[in-house]
Parts: sequence; C-alpha cells; structure tokens
Amino acid sequence: MGKAMFYHLTRRPLEAALPQILEASLARGWNVALRGTERARLAWLDEKLWQGGEESFLPHGLSGGAHDARQPVLLTEGTGMPNGAACLVSVDGAEVSAEEAGALERVCILFNGFEEEAVAHARGQWKALTGAGCAAEYWSEESGRWEKKAESG
Repeated sequence: MGKAMFYHLTRRPLEAALPQILEASLARGWNVALRGTERARLAWLDEKLWQGGEESFLPHGLSGGAHDARQPVLLTEGTGMPNGAACLVSVDGAEVSAEEAGALERVCILFNGFEEEAVAHARGQWKALTGAGCAAEYWSEESGRWEKKAESG
C-alpha cells in the first residue's frame, strides 16, 4: 500500500513547488499522473513546466496526445493513467480515492495554504484517506523548507 503525502504551500506558488515534487518522483523511477480539475489550468501548468532551464528539464505532456502512454509526467483531468503512473500528484483539489492511494506507490496532494477552501478540502481528503486505512504524512514549507509536521498510519 502506498502513502499519501500532503504538501501545504505557504511560501511558494504551485508552479514553483511542483518541479521539486515531480523531479523527486522521476528520480525514484516512477511515472507520474498530475491530476487537476480544469483543462485550462493544466495547459497553463504545462507551459510553466516547459519554462524551466535545461538543468531542470521535466519531460511531460498534456493528456489527449498521441503519446500519452510514453509520458513520464502526464497532466490530466481524468482518472485514467495511460502512462502507467506509480505516483499521482493532485493539484487544485482534484479528487483522490483511497483505492488509488492503496494501489500506487505514492500520492502527493498539493494545496494552497492561503485559500481557506483549499485547506478545508485537503483536511477532508486527509480524513477520507486515513479513515480508509491509508498511511499519510503532512508536510509544511512554513520554515522555508519542507518539514514533516504530522503522520498517520
């Protein structure tokens, strides 16, 4: 059974924190499904990920292309994972089921700490996943670097 990692963004915006999470997952040899809730937002993230320098190249693609199955990181608003993802990254409140968390190596849930609705949604996801028996960790960047603040399971 995998683990759900909750990342509370309080210092950097999503587009600045996301590459670190994706790079760490790819370094473990995992393909990643990056799940969002809106196609336009995913297209915007796709563009931001391409703007990194050569030293931070992140191979990825937006779902719906001819090569979805070959993408190391696939940005999608769907629940399918045609790239054989071992890690699911949820942004903007995209839903994650306990079944998915249990079947994958890792689930990463990134949420904006300055939006009350996003924080409340993440709390609900924590309750649902841990209530279903999933191991979970809560990470905060409040100090300027990621620190584990809570653990369940």
